[in-house]
This record gives sequence, C-alpha cells and structure tokens, in this order.
Amino acid sequence: MEKSEIIKDFEETGALLHGHFLLRSGLHSDSYFQAALLLQHTLIAAKLCAALAESFKDMSIETVISPAIGGIIVGQEVGRALGVKAVFAEKDDDSNLVLRRGFSFHEGERVLVAEDVVTKGGRVQQTIDLVREHGANPVGVAVLVDRSAGDVDFGIPMVSLLKLQLPTYEATECPLCKQGVPIYKPGSK
Repeated sequence: MEKSEIIKDFEETGALLHGHFLLRSGLHSDSYFQAALLLQHTLIAAKLCAALAESFKDMSIETVISPAIGGIIVGQEVGRALGVKAVFAEKDDDSNLVLRRGFSFHEGERVLVAEDVVTKGGRVQQTIDLVREHGANPVGVAVLVDRSAGDVDFGIPMVSLLKLQLPTYEATECPLCKQGVPIYKPGSK
C-alpha cells in the first residue's frame, strides 16, 4: 500500500489528531494516532491489517499476540489474514502483561506480535518478553504506525505500514507546555 493511501485512511476516519498530547510513553507530542477511530471501520481495518500481514506470510507464524487493548483488533485482523489464531495479553494489577482466559503457547511456537502504534515500544517489548517466558518464539512485530520511524529495535524483524518521525518531547522540554497549550491524554488509559 502507498503511504499516502494509509495516511488518507487515518485522516478520513479522524484517527490522525493534531494538538498537544500526553503519550502513553510519557512523552508529549503535537500529533497523535487514535488508531481505534480507524479500526472501528471494519473494512478499512481488514484491508490495512491484511497488507501488514503480507510481510509475514512465509514465516510459518502459528499465533499472533497483541497487548490489550489497542493491539487487539490489529492482532485479530492480522491473524485472520494469516489464517492463524490470535490471542492477547492483559495488564495485571501491577500493569505487567499476563496471559489469561486460557491462552497459552506450546514450546517453540512461532509467534508474531501485533500492535497499533509504537513510539518507544514498551508494551511490545513486554509482549515479546511474555512470549519468551512462556517458552514460545517471537519471530516478528507487525505495527500499523511506527512513530519512531524505525528507531525502535526489538531484536526481531519489525514491519509497519507507516513510519513517521513525529516530534516528541520530554515534559520539561515541550514547546507546547511552554506556550501554555492545554494537554490532552488520549488513548485507552
């Protein structure tokens, strides 16, 4: 898919937001991808996730896992496109990712991690670690939007539909804070 087509889908669904945002990573930014606004459109979600899955079709993926909540739809649609099961990891009371609901892996199972947006990659890394803790083999990361423009390295192949280097700031260095622009914390938490 062309980058312009992907950006058009985000803009037309209202998923590409501009303002002053507090990201889950703790960084501030003037741009935010609210992927849920795009993913609620099932045909668009299926199209984008199928395009994302293409890069992994010859990797013998057995399972797709996503960190809840943002990655669940991405994982489901990527799993559907690959014809494999899709599970998700949830936060426990200490915000650690765990497998629940009877989800499990067999020893050496080839697992693809799927996520909606990556900035610093904390939840994806936690998901990779969880897969390894359960004896499975994380073989790749599939992401709709990579805000790091490829700077995040998980030690396994990562593919994204869209790589953007959007400015992010520590709170103490944020020009929007210095201008007094109100901050908004979007997302699932």
